Amino acid sequence: MNIQDAQKQVDEWIKNHGVRYFNELTNMAQLTEEVGEVARIIARRYGEQSEKESDKNKDLGEELADVVFVVLCLANQTGVNLQEAFDKKLDLKTKRDHDRHHNNEKLQ
Repeated sequence: MNIQDAQKQVDEWIKNHGVRYFNELTNMAQLTEEVGEVARIIARRYGEQSEKESDKNKDLGEELADVVFVVLCLANQTGVNLQEAFDKKLDLKTKRDHDRHHNNEKLQ
């Protein structure tokens, strides 16, 4: 599935299961909350913080999917074609960063 199809799928889900999109500010707050949950798992599982027993069953993939879902909601409700934006960004990063990363001694 490409990003454009995912946007359509989220829109259909909202139409069939949700009442409507939350407003943009609510979705931004939700996105912040979901990113915080991802950060908590990564900090405790892969970082130096100890993982609490209650966090050990948290599914990183599920939390990342929550982030993607809310991003797709925001794109839909603000009229952003995320596939087009992503393709443009990847092209820009490819042109801008190829030599930069190959020449970065810290990455050798």
